[in-house]
Amino acid sequence: MSRDSARLFTPVLIGGSLILMINFALRASFGVFQIPVAETFDWPRTEFSMAIAIQNLAWGIGQPIFGALAERWGDRLAIIIGAALYSLGLVMTALATTPGEMQFWEIAVGFGIAGTGFGVILAIIGRAASDENRSLALGIATAAGSAGQVIGAPLAEGLLAVLPWQQVFIVFAALVLLVLIFLPMLRSTRPASRHEIEESLGTVLKRAFTDPSYLMIFAGFFSCGYQLAFITAHFPAMITEMCGPIAPDGGLAALGITTTSALGAVAIGLIGVANIAGSIAAGWLGKRYSRKYLLAGVYTLRTVIAAWFILTPITPATVVIFSLLMGSLWLATVPLTSGLVAYIYGLRYMGTLYGFVFLSHQLGSFLGVWLGGKLYDLYGDYTVVWWVGVGVGAFSALIHLPVREAPALRPAAVPA
Repeated sequence: MSRDSARLFTPVLIGGSLILMINFALRASFGVFQIPVAETFDWPRTEFSMAIAIQNLAWGIGQPIFGALAERWGDRLAIIIGAALYSLGLVMTALATTPGEMQFWEIAVGFGIAGTGFGVILAIIGRAASDENRSLALGIATAAGSAGQVIGAPLAEGLLAVLPWQQVFIVFAALVLLVLIFLPMLRSTRPASRHEIEESLGTVLKRAFTDPSYLMIFAGFFSCGYQLAFITAHFPAMITEMCGPIAPDGGLAALGITTTSALGAVAIGLIGVANIAGSIAAGWLGKRYSRKYLLAGVYTLRTVIAAWFILTPITPATVVIFSLLMGSLWLATVPLTSGLVAYIYGLRYMGTLYGFVFLSHQLGSFLGVWLGGKLYDLYGDYTVVWWVGVGVGAFSALIHLPVREAPALRPAAVPA
């Protein structure tokens, strides 16, 4: 990358990373609200789980919409609309008093996450980066999202100690609007190739959706959404109810973690800490090795770790170990998947193409969150839904292997 390109790219990477950090800090905290919301209204676990599931589904549906909006009318407009919807949705969720109201307003939250999240921001960063550094840049931005996750759940837990959950949502609604401060840093980006500019979005989408490799990437991202959303939404409650007691003379107690509720929030933070390194490592490895084989490896390791955790007695020690191991793989799929889409199909419509792949991720998220609450209410624990996650992880490990990792053939430009 030239010196001029490096100067241009640095503010884009920093600004985009800070927006993702705020986005993820708030999004990753929703699992902490499972028990407080249920206790306030005496709702079954399914109701708030459905609200989060709808949020994840709206996020997925909104991702290609905001990707296309950004490519047609500009990245900044997409982010402004996303931030406004995110903030509005949080305020109205705080004012909701019925499951239907809360579930309705989580649609706005989901669309807001889409407008300020991976689909739009990674496309901006991907276009700004050189071919050589794109995978690493996407990994750094993904790691920034994880840094937000480190503080999001513990911040929510701390605020809940002094404020009702409704007021915490209001505080979060104000924090969302901080993303607008960083818009000036998202300046012009690296232009697409001539062929990419000449092709219409419809042509590119038609070619992608008739390409078996794109469909396999689409299907493979489903399990990532299932696993991550289930853990984010239900893991704190799962730990609170299933984890063995915290020894009063142990290391966790010495750190001020004396309850399983606090451990649940810290576990989400530990996942975020480990994923900072994991995302950067995935981006670095994506520069040097086949992304599809790296993705298959990530899903295989996730499957093994998840199976080990549920087969082992759940104790504070295994919670910490699981959080660190799973965290190192948490969002490692994002720079690899987005980089694979950009490599095969080009940069011009990367936001929309990755947005549709991300829709599969969010379909998995919807199922993971909703099924977690539904099966919990049926069986009283999370064991069955956890094993479903193990199965879909193994599926994703296998389906990436036949992907054709090469630039898609594009029709030659017609001479004028």
